[in-house]
Amino acid sequence: MKYRVIGKTGLEASVLGLGCMRFPVEGEDASKIKKDEAIEMIRYALDHGINYIDTAYPYHGGESETLVGEALKDGYREKAILITKSPGWLIKTKEDFHKYLDEQLKKLQTDHLDIYLLHALNVNTWATYKEIDVFSAIEEAKAQGKIKHIGFSFHDEYKVFEEIINAYDWDLCMLQLNYMDMEEQAGLKGLKLAEEKGIPVIVMEPLKGGMLANPSQEVSELWETYPEKRSAVEWALRYVSNFENVKVVLSGMSSLDQIKNSISIADQLTVGNLDDAGLELVEKVKEAYKARVQVPCTDCKYCVPCPQGVQIPRAFTFYNRAHIFNQIEAIKGQYNAQVPAEAKAGQCIACGICEPKCPQKIQIIDSLKRVAVAFE
Repeated sequence: MKYRVIGKTGLEASVLGLGCMRFPVEGEDASKIKKDEAIEMIRYALDHGINYIDTAYPYHGGESETLVGEALKDGYREKAILITKSPGWLIKTKEDFHKYLDEQLKKLQTDHLDIYLLHALNVNTWATYKEIDVFSAIEEAKAQGKIKHIGFSFHDEYKVFEEIINAYDWDLCMLQLNYMDMEEQAGLKGLKLAEEKGIPVIVMEPLKGGMLANPSQEVSELWETYPEKRSAVEWALRYVSNFENVKVVLSGMSSLDQIKNSISIADQLTVGNLDDAGLELVEKVKEAYKARVQVPCTDCKYCVPCPQGVQIPRAFTFYNRAHIFNQIEAIKGQYNAQVPAEAKAGQCIACGICEPKCPQKIQIIDSLKRVAVAFE
């Protein structure tokens, strides 16, 4: 196992971290974790060099923290760098911040967290945190010894990231990064800005929710052209760990076999582990995925606001993603969960106002119909 120091925290973390959000469950109910299997997974990880254990308040229907607390008994807490996250969408006052922190410490059966993150910051949760003066709450929790280091995880546009990272003396931040998402959310620009400010980065979704782990035949054949045989998982983990300011690559593994496989790769996760030929091959794979794009939308947003409230670029993003990764049903579920009913593609009345505004000359009305047929 390779280790990297997380900036000024001084914590020496395994470059491969365990995300506690995809444990095996009974049936379809995410809250019904297969307890014995999940505890075995966590303890195996800790016994074999993984020391970065990341959970959060909502994972597994609110049961992940409790499960992790059980797994860290019998001396395992001392082996772990333990991370959980403040549920900003539930917090309305500074008192709420402390209330949820205390609840999480109780569930995790510990008196302190090595790292506490403000969870999934976006423009809305960030506004709330500013209103309640979350920074004074953080300092109070630190003074009480309940949290050692503070950071945030992020899901929004780069300009929001820029404001947040400049607002406080953060110890670290967590970004969604993989070789297909370097221009999404904070992206590569965010990674570089964090490095300029001396703020280390933890990477989540290195496999894009598992989508990069199961490549198409075309992509598999491209990977096979490299002299050294590597799995799609290894390529994805190598790519994000190649950056010096990435300190931990977090993977939400769902079986003991996945943990064993990832640990077998971990020794290769060094800065500069990809040569020029490897980086060129990753670019070819990206282009192969992008060639499956159905609607050539660049997310310029010239077409919005729509008079009917349709989130046009967002609808096309989901539709393209479903075809790029051949994951129609999975992305359909995400689309219906994340896009409000009043903003879905099917709300289009073919008024035609958007089409003349599109620099890409997309037939937006017909394309929205295709989205509606596929997803709605």
